[in-house]
Amino acid sequence: MLNKKIAAMLNDQINKELYSAYLYLDFANYYADEGLDGFAHWYEVQAQEERDHAFMIRRYLINNSIRVTFEAIAKPDKVFANHMDPLQAGYAHEQYVTSLITDIYHEAFEQKDYKTMQFLDWFIKEQGEEETNAEDMIKKMQLFGGDAKGLYALNQELAARVYAPSTTGPAM
Repeated sequence: MLNKKIAAMLNDQINKELYSAYLYLDFANYYADEGLDGFAHWYEVQAQEERDHAFMIRRYLINNSIRVTFEAIAKPDKVFANHMDPLQAGYAHEQYVTSLITDIYHEAFEQKDYKTMQFLDWFIKEQGEEETNAEDMIKKMQLFGGDAKGLYALNQELAARVYAPSTTGPAM
């Protein structure tokens, strides 16, 4: 049986992951409005991944006989002045999500809940990749985004991203 505090933190994380999906769809809307369909597509795929993360955590709780409860998902409230703003907001958001996962992991460690720690190992690794991807997007925009041809090429690169559900997700 999962510790009540850990179960509550994981349940809350489901809602945070679903918010992340909303946030990234909002980024996709911004880029679609700006005519940058590759950027929009990249964030649509990102939203799917965040939704998958929520489903993985939900399944873990259910498999551990914990009733999952959903809260209202807040409306994203970011306002963007330029093409860099969503990228920077995305990076900051990934750092925030990393801190949330780390907090859950820390609590699992404190409670000697090794099963949850093992489950979260995948998320820890995933967050490292997420932060790297977000930071790389910023670097590419800084290098190429100020030039119309460079922005076009970057948009094309991002349009090629393919959604693939995780086949290496956490053990549940």
